[in-house]
Amino acid sequence: MTGIGPVEPVDSPGSEENCPTVGSDRTRLAEHWSARWARLSPKTRKAALGAAAIALVAAGILVPPALTPEDRAKPQETPVPWPANVTTWRYLGLATPHKPGATSGRFLFAVTVDHGPPVSLEVSGTAFDGLTAHAVPWPSFLVPGGTTLRIAVEISVSDCSGVPLDADLPFLDVTLRNTRAIQHHSFIFGGAYSHDLSRLLRSACAPIHRQPPARPTGSASSQNVD
Repeated sequence: MTGIGPVEPVDSPGSEENCPTVGSDRTRLAEHWSARWARLSPKTRKAALGAAAIALVAAGILVPPALTPEDRAKPQETPVPWPANVTTWRYLGLATPHKPGATSGRFLFAVTVDHGPPVSLEVSGTAFDGLTAHAVPWPSFLVPGGTTLRIAVEISVSDCSGVPLDADLPFLDVTLRNTRAIQHHSFIFGGAYSHDLSRLLRSACAPIHRQPPARPTGSASSQNVD
């Protein structure tokens, strides 16, 4: 005889009792919470449901919705830039040669709008009181995005009393407009522009500054005759 006993069939009652049941713990846990929920008062159940609803709404606000394939395919819109951030001025030189005794001169600039919509520009003033400035032949001009335009600015001396003969870092006051904003901005220049503007100031105002003082009338001394 051997030590092996009789073999039980797989579907025998004894084998079913010994096999673990998948999900049996979850079933008992669900029954446990169901019993606890049944023991709660209606008021407590209502408060619990309200708290759960608030939590779900908060989760929906804080978690951004997933992008659809159509949203991913759309190009992202770039905000319109401020006009002063994309506009640059560069001094090129005199538009017309200075003439002795001239009280006005024309200066040539290259105006660039790097990108974005067109920018409308208007020169509204310059560095010193007693000077006026405007673009010619049109006071207001438009520069499309991604382009450079040459602009002549005429500066005239109207009053020499407050004008220095040496221009130190002079600037132009410009009003800029695009579809986003209207800005008032000052573009500062040095080097060649300072030198050329100083020549205009000296031409217009140096003769006035160099005038000798008025001589007093009458004799400087008198003598008494006995």
